[in-house]
Amino acid sequence: MVRKAPQPEWRDGNAIDLLNSGVEFFPALCRAIGAAKRVVHLETYIFNLDETGEQVLTALEQACARGVRVRVVIDGIGSGEHAQTILNRLSKAGVSCRVYRPRPGWGRGSKFTLRHLRRLHRKTASVDDTVAFVGGINILDDYVDVPDDGEGPKPRFDFAVQLRGPIVLDVVRAQSALWLRMSWRRRDDWDAFHTRLARWISWRRARTPEEYRAPVGSVRAALLLRDNLRYRQKIERVYLDAMARAQHEILIANAYFFPGRKIRAALAGAARRGVKVRLLLQGQAEYAMQYRASRYMYDRLVDQGIVLYEYLPSYLHAKVAVIDGHAMVGSANLDPFSSLLAREANVWIQDDAFAEQLTAALEAQLASSCQRVTPQVLERQNRMQRALDALSYRALRMGVALTGKSSEY
Repeated sequence: MVRKAPQPEWRDGNAIDLLNSGVEFFPALCRAIGAAKRVVHLETYIFNLDETGEQVLTALEQACARGVRVRVVIDGIGSGEHAQTILNRLSKAGVSCRVYRPRPGWGRGSKFTLRHLRRLHRKTASVDDTVAFVGGINILDDYVDVPDDGEGPKPRFDFAVQLRGPIVLDVVRAQSALWLRMSWRRRDDWDAFHTRLARWISWRRARTPEEYRAPVGSVRAALLLRDNLRYRQKIERVYLDAMARAQHEILIANAYFFPGRKIRAALAGAARRGVKVRLLLQGQAEYAMQYRASRYMYDRLVDQGIVLYEYLPSYLHAKVAVIDGHAMVGSANLDPFSSLLAREANVWIQDDAFAEQLTAALEAQLASSCQRVTPQVLERQNRMQRALDALSYRALRMGVALTGKSSEY
């Protein structure tokens, strides 16, 4: 029996703005929070208390002081040492703040489980149910902990989108569903939980179909979620379907590239059909094992006719793609962490003008900031480098075995 291709829940009539790195994202986010009148909801993997983090934190505190209902969810591992400080500060300001799976204490009797690897990796924000943000950009200054070649650090390369229109309520509902789920886990506070549940049900009923469909633009888009319950493979299946249908071009920028067998086969198959397949990957190793494991696949990818580039000025953190007039922007990498463990959120956009804009942004970096990985470049690798790449590849595959999905990689 042939499984039908996934059908994204398309919303028509949206206005979507591409935000290139933090220089565009953070001012837009803070402006939206500053204009909030009713509610702000922010989710992020990393919330760092650097200069940028302080700006966002201040905007949230000021919104709460104006009477806006503010909710924040941060990941316990991603925000790490800052999580408790942020929780205390926001709570003091009146902000409702929760930590998704707080960092475990590794004391006597502690036991590691797969649950500890299931993280909130998505980065979303919504304001007054009218504007939302989805992307790969954490609350982290673009210049913190990035490489410096002696001429000054260069910012991380990443993207987000600002959304207006019917798709915004999909973001809001996804945020509310997670908030409700986290509320249910607070079993020492059942009265407050039932109050929140009643409020959420009333909110759902208040959203009429006419309001849900109210257009503000002409862009067609769908919110794609990844979790460990209803949406285990939604993002991957949309990628696979788009790659199978591609006739002209696949252009992907992905920070941590370690895709499963199906994605690798789909890319190779597209290249065999004559599709122009290009991958923009990290050239600066933010995490050495992931970087080297990805490099171990380079020889085979190049042999299959896939064109590879490495981004050199700084860390590539983007998770975007353009496939024949469709564009993907979000938090999901093509790696086991995003595909098997983390909560992710991407936006799948069917709009030629938006796809051309994202393509132009990527093409500009390919022309000015990237090294093409050719057979000649690969031949210059010494034996030690190749051995480390192979070791990293096998170590990462052993890590995947913990999920029970090693056959997929």
